[in-house]
Amino acid sequence: MNSESIRTFLMLAKVKNFTRTAEKLYVAQSTVTNRILELENETGKKLFVRKQGGVELTEEGMVFLDYAQRIGELEDALMQEINRASRNKKALKIGTINAVYESGLYPAISRFMREKKDYTLKVTLSHSMDMFQLLQDKIIDVAFSYVPLKKAGYECVEMYSDRLALYASPQINAYKNGIRKEELEEVEYLLCNFAYGDVGVYIMGLFPLRHTFAFEIDNSGKLIRYLKDGLGYSFLPERLAKDAVLSGELEEVRLKNFVTPRLTTYCAYRKGNSAAEEFLKVWREENGDQSE
Repeated sequence: MNSESIRTFLMLAKVKNFTRTAEKLYVAQSTVTNRILELENETGKKLFVRKQGGVELTEEGMVFLDYAQRIGELEDALMQEINRASRNKKALKIGTINAVYESGLYPAISRFMREKKDYTLKVTLSHSMDMFQLLQDKIIDVAFSYVPLKKAGYECVEMYSDRLALYASPQINAYKNGIRKEELEEVEYLLCNFAYGDVGVYIMGLFPLRHTFAFEIDNSGKLIRYLKDGLGYSFLPERLAKDAVLSGELEEVRLKNFVTPRLTTYCAYRKGNSAAEEFLKVWREENGDQSE
């Protein structure tokens, strides 16, 4: 399988149309067709099925898509490593969930860039499970998440603990004296539990089974703007909501008869990875002891 065929497959899987794929890749449509046929001959499976107006992945194509994406990422990482080596530069590749990045990872990254001129940096924002796969494929050096990685050959360090609190715009907060657990199902709740691991499971458990939420998003950092607009209530890490609270755009809703678990931020990296260890040293110097 050559890289051009893989990239053609990925583009066709995205746009679902041979003509548009050819346009985006600046090749003839026949070239796209031939590359897909080559892949299907190599795998022995039909990867696409024609539908009205375009194509859709077959079940075999969906399986192949996961591997094709990883092959593409590995090839990109390889070329970056080759180019970096030619400039005598070391590399640090950081993966992080958005909530951790927005909660204060930037200062350490900025300091690392200023102090470690012999390094190139790449930051990838992703979801926990996707990052752990990138870490195992050596596409990133270090992964920050609310979910611990328990795997032989990897270090998983507890970085700091954060308080989970309920927030809303002061203009719509109807619970100035606090809210009871049973009252939660009455509010317009904006849901993001994708990145919170066990804490996300706890949040879901506060609501009735199959509860209909007013809004759902898989990136808690993007949730704050909706809260500021007065569209509902949501649990967020205290660090993430801090600036909005200080500006008066959000306020904390006191919990009356229940408490939330704390969120722990973890840093996972392959044992002996010097780039990851260099960054963690800078992070600790920048942040001090933040275990509480």
